[in-house]
Amino acid sequence: MKFVKTVNAPETPWSRAFFLLFNEKGHLLVEKKNDTCVGLPCFDNAFAKDLTLRQENFLGFCDSTPCYCAGLNDGNLPGQYQWHNLRALFPQMEPEFWEVIGYAKQINDCHANNKFCGKCGKKTEQETNEHARTCHQCNLTFYPRISPAIITAVVKEDTLLLARGINFPNKKMFSVLAGFVEPQERLEDCVKREVFEETGIKVKNVSYFDSQPWPFPDSLMVGFTAEYEGGRLSIDPKEIAEAGWFTADRLPLVPGKPTLSGELIHWFVKTQKKKD
Repeated sequence: MKFVKTVNAPETPWSRAFFLLFNEKGHLLVEKKNDTCVGLPCFDNAFAKDLTLRQENFLGFCDSTPCYCAGLNDGNLPGQYQWHNLRALFPQMEPEFWEVIGYAKQINDCHANNKFCGKCGKKTEQETNEHARTCHQCNLTFYPRISPAIITAVVKEDTLLLARGINFPNKKMFSVLAGFVEPQERLEDCVKREVFEETGIKVKNVSYFDSQPWPFPDSLMVGFTAEYEGGRLSIDPKEIAEAGWFTADRLPLVPGKPTLSGELIHWFVKTQKKKD
């Protein structure tokens, strides 16, 4: 499925359209196809008009089908429609669906969270030529928020540094280290600071790996690799429950490849196999 972004809604009436609908908890409405597969709801014009949608926004086209996002209160919907937690849904959806879902989530959040100006308190108005809201009292414009964060694979000889965060939904899962970028901070410096603050480890040779939009709720994950420079493990108990160095053949439970963390771990395993 090809997703084309545009703020210009179709001028001619549409017969069916995709709707990405979110409740107050931020859960997404999906259509259950079978026991293992879900899809994006596609409503006809009459059904969509009967729904009480909040802040409807046109997103673009999924192939040639119009695509909208909006808020929707929990209510009586046909049995094939269910609310799903986005994090739990992530492994079940194809990557092309995630481009649409993540975009819809952040556009919907922008309009839901900026109904009033944070500077003067006046009501904001939705722009027509872009996804933004403007306060015409103080001329302040609010765009979808993007919070940059780093995520890093730290390698020491034939081992990888993995940690179990105290806020991880799965208490048995380990992952590579991550953290948010601070104001006036280079990404590479953020890598060094976050790794040291969370584990007491100093790193060197920080290299860019890849990036991934992460709408939980509004991050852009920027991936790096780094080499161990010095220090002993000393975890920050406010952030980390457990950390350690792991070889490629003795990894704990880790994220899968659809995530950037999983891609970094896969990269480490692959590079170790090449050495063998």
